[in-house]
Amino acid sequence: MGERSLHFHLNRNNVLVGIREFREKLAGYLESGTPLAIMRHGETLGYYIPARKRSRKAELEAMRAAAKDLDEMIASWGASEDELMEEYKGIRGAAREKKKNAR
Repeated sequence: MGERSLHFHLNRNNVLVGIREFREKLAGYLESGTPLAIMRHGETLGYYIPARKRSRKAELEAMRAAAKDLDEMIASWGASEDELMEEYKGIRGAAREKKKNAR
């Protein structure tokens, strides 16, 4: 019964992966936390079912810590957020112009 419900869940979400793709992108699949059905020539070879999924709370805490580090880095540069945004817009605009001219 468990296998049948798992199979339905995987097929319903279209998370079917060929064995070659699974091998090539293994690290990404391991990080994703998404259950997969591994296929070869249309046959299901097996399933990858993550043991645990990263909690939303842990992700939010990691993002808050990164934001705090970024704020400290910006402050150490002595630049305001507005100055950094203007610099970013200039860099981004130049990159877009270069891409446009390359066509």
